[in-house]
Amino acid sequence: MARISFIELPAADLHAAKQFYTKVFAWKLTDFGPNYACTMTGDVDTGLQGDMAEAPRAPLPVIAVDDLEAALAAVTSAGGVIVKPIFGFPGGRRFHFTDPNGNELAVLKAD
Repeated sequence: MARISFIELPAADLHAAKQFYTKVFAWKLTDFGPNYACTMTGDVDTGLQGDMAEAPRAPLPVIAVDDLEAALAAVTSAGGVIVKPIFGFPGGRRFHFTDPNGNELAVLKAD
């Protein structure tokens, strides 16, 4: 079953966000370049996007799937609107879509 495996948060002040979540929840965050950090627990992880040109407007649920192209076809067939076509990043590939209520989500196929 496809499930939410990741939540990405916008973090205009990445340093402050990292300090906050580390202090409050003792999160161990891994840096991926100067503008991104995330937990790597293998459960539902959290990413902090410091590049505001790439950051979601609101928390972004990311759903893990085994077949990214099939998920893209299913989203499109069901009336979802693709807002970011499939793209690669360190760790996999994903796309973003909006559901019928305008909520933005992403679908991920990990490497």
